[in-house]
Amino acid sequence: MNNVLLISSECYPAAKAGGMGDVVGALPIYLPQHSIEASAIIPKYKTKWFAENTFEIVYSGQFNIGNEIQSFTVEKPVKNKLKFPFYVLSLKGLFDRESIYLADDGRGFRDEPKRNIAFQIAVLEWLIQSNRRFDIIHVHDHMTGLIPFFMDYCPSYSKLKGTPTIFTIHNGSYRGEFAWNEVEEFLPEFDNENRGLLDWDGKVNSLATAIKCSWVVNTVSPSYMLELIKDSGGIKRLYESELKKCTGVLNGIDNELWDPRTDPYLSYNLEDNWTRFKSKNKSNILTKYDLVSRRPVIGFIGRFAYQKGADLLFDVIDLALISGMKFNVVVLGSGDKKIESKLIDLAHKYPKYVGAEIAYNEELAHQIYAGCDFLIMPSRFEPCGLNQLYAMRYGTVPIASHVGGLKDTVLDISKDGEGFVIDELNEEGLVFAIERALTFYKDKKELTKIIKRISDLDYSWSYSSGKYAELYFKHIK
Repeated sequence: MNNVLLISSECYPAAKAGGMGDVVGALPIYLPQHSIEASAIIPKYKTKWFAENTFEIVYSGQFNIGNEIQSFTVEKPVKNKLKFPFYVLSLKGLFDRESIYLADDGRGFRDEPKRNIAFQIAVLEWLIQSNRRFDIIHVHDHMTGLIPFFMDYCPSYSKLKGTPTIFTIHNGSYRGEFAWNEVEEFLPEFDNENRGLLDWDGKVNSLATAIKCSWVVNTVSPSYMLELIKDSGGIKRLYESELKKCTGVLNGIDNELWDPRTDPYLSYNLEDNWTRFKSKNKSNILTKYDLVSRRPVIGFIGRFAYQKGADLLFDVIDLALISGMKFNVVVLGSGDKKIESKLIDLAHKYPKYVGAEIAYNEELAHQIYAGCDFLIMPSRFEPCGLNQLYAMRYGTVPIASHVGGLKDTVLDISKDGEGFVIDELNEEGLVFAIERALTFYKDKKELTKIIKRISDLDYSWSYSSGKYAELYFKHIK
């Protein structure tokens, strides 16, 4: 059995802010099918999941960072409910906070450079000092993007030089860019002639460094990789120069976790009748938010961010309801404070048609997928998108932009596809897409057909994990 270590800032259910947490929490479960044992390590936060679990220390160590000596412990849950070896790395004062990324003001922690670098160094110190050996090191997003450089160009980690590294980009718009004077004191010693590998446009750029130094670079959908190569701002030429090692692997979902027949978060599970399943779960959502009945329900789940089109969506919902369209909306998410305020105002304006929850709530997310008729994803870009896959699994029809992973998974219903494609991402285009969906909803026979068809689609990790296994085996010695 070959061994892979996934290094990430998220892993469901311990810590999740987006799709990366889902991926890191699911991929290791399926890799043993391909003769690969995958372990995962993330920082130890002070969030609810960590408070509910107890841990035992498997390694203690320390290292220099700046002018300080930083102690750390590698720990594992006493009762590991995850289906793979799982470790957390405790760095007191750096990660023991009640949020993964954001301070109380909704912005990133001001010590983000030190936090990220300390975590990456600590993982490598653990591997070196404890003589742990893995056949592949698999890092995720810019938060762990310096590890391939450290392994190959820092004398302290020369024992790891030559170990293949894979870098997965879950969101290429976050690059971990820091001014040299912010981070230089925290970096481990390296030969100055390799300084350029860390630099992009005069700054340390963790994403660019990972692209340069990793053996393989992949995005979480084929279309997103093509989009980055075609247009990714000032980093476009880097993707072009590293094209030979770039690929796209579509994310999967955990069919056991996302199963409408057994989902413990639902008060009514699917038996054999999809109409009854949708009706019962919709009734629960309507009751929860005291919304009117006999209207289709459109759901939105996700971050309130420019990327997700949330700023545009809430204005469009207002416009559509004013124009007389008859539908309800249920929104779950959080993020940009201005967008949060916009949603609160919308819910106050339409208390019988708009249900709103500003939170991260995994249980409620499952209930919304089950209880809604449509899930809207007006993303400006979408590396993969898992929400549309969860929605289809629960018989909920996506209304989605034609970008990234949405493009790879949602074809328009007019072409025998899975949902409604938003052709133009503007107010007009969104209103038209909603209008098309509402018209389609009236044809119960066709609606039942598409519900059955999309719920039978197989986007499980069984397939996607095989694609990762192929990448691993190409480089395992």
